[in-house]
Amino acid sequence: MTEAQFSEWGFYVGVGGLCALMVFIVFKLAHDSKAGRFGTIILLLGLVLGVLGFLLKGILSLILDK
Repeated sequence: MTEAQFSEWGFYVGVGGLCALMVFIVFKLAHDSKAGRFGTIILLLGLVLGVLGFLLKGILSLILDK
């Protein structure tokens, strides 16, 4: 495994771990503030849209590099 492969692998694992941590933080924030079901859905929807943007950026860069 080259250094570039390890860096790329570590990047995606690290970002995935941070996304999981952010889901936990947002869910705890919603629970502690008693946001209710709708409020929790809105908070998590905002987080999911950010993660989807990150994934789409990666997919588009792979497509455009070919």
